Order: sequence, then C-alpha cells, then structure tokens
Amino acid sequence: MSATAQDASINFLNYDKSLKSWLFTKDHKRIGLMYLVAVSIAFLAGGILALLVRLELLGPGETIMGPDQYNQSFTLHAVLMVFAFIIPAVPAVFGNFVLPLQLGAKDVAFPKLNLASFYIYLIGVVIAMSALLVGRIDGGWTFYAPYSERVGDSILYVTTGVFVMGFSSILTGLNFIVTVHKMRAPGLTWNRLPLFVWSIYATAIVQVLATPVIGITMVLLFLERFLSIGIFDPALGGDPVLFQHFFWFYSHPAVYIMILPAFGIVSDLIGTFSRHRVSGYLFVALSSVAIAFLGFLVWGHHMFVSGQSATSSIVFSLLTYLIGIPTGVKVLNWVTTLYKGSISYKTPMLYALMFLFTFSIGGFTGVMVGVLGIDIHLHDTYFVVAHFHYVMMGGSVIAGLGALHYWWPKMTGRMYNERLGKIAATLVFFGFNLTFFPQFIMGSRGMPRRYYDYLPEFQQMHQLSTYGSWVLGVGLFMILGYLLMSLKTGKKAPSNPWGALTLEWTHTTPLPHPHNFTQTPVVVRGPYDYHLVPEMFENAAEDGSVKSVHDVSQPAS
Repeated sequence: MSATAQDASINFLNYDKSLKSWLFTKDHKRIGLMYLVAVSIAFLAGGILALLVRLELLGPGETIMGPDQYNQSFTLHAVLMVFAFIIPAVPAVFGNFVLPLQLGAKDVAFPKLNLASFYIYLIGVVIAMSALLVGRIDGGWTFYAPYSERVGDSILYVTTGVFVMGFSSILTGLNFIVTVHKMRAPGLTWNRLPLFVWSIYATAIVQVLATPVIGITMVLLFLERFLSIGIFDPALGGDPVLFQHFFWFYSHPAVYIMILPAFGIVSDLIGTFSRHRVSGYLFVALSSVAIAFLGFLVWGHHMFVSGQSATSSIVFSLLTYLIGIPTGVKVLNWVTTLYKGSISYKTPMLYALMFLFTFSIGGFTGVMVGVLGIDIHLHDTYFVVAHFHYVMMGGSVIAGLGALHYWWPKMTGRMYNERLGKIAATLVFFGFNLTFFPQFIMGSRGMPRRYYDYLPEFQQMHQLSTYGSWVLGVGLFMILGYLLMSLKTGKKAPSNPWGALTLEWTHTTPLPHPHNFTQTPVVVRGPYDYHLVPEMFENAAEDGSVKSVHDVSQPAS
C-alpha cells in the first residue's frame, strides 16, 4: 500500500486503537462517542427500571415488588433519566461531535476542558449511584424537602452527584458559546448557521446561567441534612416552599436544556429530507433564543397549589402562554417546509415527523396545565406524567433517535439496515403513544401520580400503558441491536448518504485525524439552500447517496 493510500485510510477512529488514546483524547469526535456510550448505559438502566415500574402497575396491589421497592425504583429511574441521560445527552453527544464540524472548526475552543467535562460527568454519576450502597434512594427526582431529607443518608450522595454533574454542564456550555463566537469558518455568518448550531448556542446559555442555581440548592439540601441547619425543613425553622422556588427556577430552564437541541435536530432533518430551505429561517433561529430567555420566567407555574399569591399565579400563567408563541413559530415553519418540500422518508425523517406529532401534544397539554383552573384539577395526577413524557421522551428522546440515525454514518463510517430502522421507528411510535396517552385519560379522571396502588376503575388504562411500554421496549432494543450489528456487518457509508448541505457532510466518512478539515472551509451559501445546487441530485448513486458540493468547502485565501 502506498503512503498516500495509507494516509487516506487513517481516520479519527483507527489512528490509534489503544484504550489510552481514547481515555486521554482531546478530539471532540471521540469525546462525543464516549458520551454516547455513557448516556446510553444510563438510558438502558433507567429504561429497565421504567419497565419494572410499569410491570408493577399492571394490576392493583402487589405484582412484582412492594411499595418501598416501587418508590425506590421510580425514583432511581427518574434520577438516571433526567440527570444522567436527558440533560447531558444531546448537547454532550451531538453538540460535541457535530457542532465544530458544522462551524468548519478543527475542534471546540477548549479541548482539554472538554475532556475534563466528560470525566466530571462520570464522577458525578458514580457519586450519585453510590447512594445505592448506603441506603434507599427515595423522594423522586425533585428531592422535595423535607421528605427527601428523612429517608436516610443516601440523599447526601445523590445531591453531591447532581452538584458535580452540574459543573460538567456549565463547562460544556461555556465551551460551546466560545466555539460558536470565535471558531466559525469564513463566510459562516449568523444568517448561515445551521439551526442545530443556533439551538446548541441557546442551550449553552441556559446551561451557564441556570445550572448554578441547582448546584446551590443541592449544597443547601446537603448542609441541612448533614448539619441540621434550618433552611427547608419546617421542623428546623425552614421553608419547604423556598426549596420549590429554587428547584423550579433551575428545572424549568432545564426543560429547555433538554428540548432546545431537539428543535435544532428536527430543523436539520426536515430541511435535509424535504430538500428545501427551512421556512422562516430567521424566526426559527431567534425563537430558540427567545425560548431560552422566557424559560427563566415561568418556574412558578409548577407551584399553583403551593400557596403563592393569586397575582403571582396569574403572571406565571400568562408567561406560560407567552412561551408557547416561539414554540408554535417553529412548528408552523416546519410544517410549511414540509408542504413546500420534496420529502424523502428515510429513518431519520420518520423520527422528525414523529416528533412533530408527539411534541405538539406535549406542548399543547403544557399550555393546558398553565391554565389556573385546569391545573388545580390536574396537578399531581397522571396527566402531568403524560405531559412530561410527551415533552421529554416524545420530544428530546425521539429527536435524539433521529439524530443518532442521521449522524450514525458520519460517526461510525457504517450504514445501518434501513428496513429494520423503519420497523423499529414504527414500534417506538406506537409503543410510546400506547404507553403514555392512556395516562392523560387516567389523570383527567383523578388518578394520582407516584401511587403504588390504585382503584380497580383505573386498571384497564394501566394495563394499556404497561402493554405499550413492552412494545416501546422492543423497538428500543431493536435499535440497539441493528446499530451494534452495523459496526460489524454494515455497508461502508458514503461521505454524504442523505444529500445534506451542512459542512460535516462535505468531508470523507469516517472523518480524518487529527483535524476535521484539511483546508479551512469557506462558506458561500446557507445550510438549506437546495435550490442553489440542483446538480447534486441529478446523478445520485444507486444507494441514494450524493457527492458533496465543493463550493461549500474551499481553501481559505
């Protein structure tokens, strides 16, 4: 083999296969893949716990576990899913892997800090999970005081773990903000940024500004439990409502840490597979920033029944309506893009379409529980559980699955089985809706959330929900199976299998080492300007792939 051919075969995956090269890498692509493995393990563990919880609720009374084990299982499920999976998953995995590529940068602004963020995240997860060795993890993912402080010393480990994971989130957000501002390729103006970059940028702002609040809250909870200082516990002279204010001041912006990256993913998928510029590009981009800002102003709608003043409740209710406007702008522009485009129903696009359906339900029901009169009836019922999961899983996770299938060829250099991908997507869609839609009905009829037992009148809905979780589980395990199988038996991925116009698809697959681009790219048009490059699709290969458009990536003068 000639030296040139040998150099061409070297990429970021195989240039050094030693474990040490992975553990100490500063390559954003490898760090993104390590995050993918870590959050996937957290998702697997949290998902298995969810299946056990649903199995217990198959019928009234005890099925497979007692009430104490049930409380611990659903608490551990929630802690893993929220803090170890949903919050870090999309920003850490796809933000790390894709953001520098879409900017035309060789890496993030601070590569060493990026690696440190990954290990800080791992340390936080280990500390939080070590609570299992101390005692029961109980109290839900909200850690509401004073109950969470009275269930043993395990809360000390969980709060410390969440505190440590917060540093990872802050450092990652800071890294992304600097990268977007300082490392864009020549010609990549704000009006030409991919919408995924806009969403990650808005997410990073929320990470930097909101995460310190949950860190301080966890420190106060730790100090009260460890030193018996009266902060939240009324028995010590504290105020439990103060905890709710602190917690939700972070946690509602955290919802947008989870969902804003999903908006960017869906924008990229719809633009790519509709072969059309995303309608209202500027409105879609700026709506991400508007959502990030408004997300800091609506925390009180979680506390309508906490005794806050009527004036406060009215203000928070009105702000909740207001935040629905930029979200609606996105949905309307996505639908308009689909209407004007030429749609290709590849597996990633199926997840984008799925997202439009499930997230719209989640968003609409969110506005419903923002109505004072409705929320009083629905608060702490299964309606809220269904709404939360339609936003978090129907939004963040579904979009994340779309992103995983979209960028999998670029990440691994291999194509997965498209037929299996479509079958799994169908199972996920029907399984998800069968699991959580009955919970809207249960909640509207008064079924409280977090209950181990229930009245026989709710059994049929619980059974449907449990059956749906099995279908959903089959779909998710199927995805795991064919993606892992593709690493060994999948076809070699072409450089641009989807015909996308963003910069990550203008280079070889897998990407080279050490840097992303052999020459500094110069951007001459927008990321969704398909009308400017019709020649891309005139001579498409038999596998549907197209060649990169060379005027996107040119040597810098």
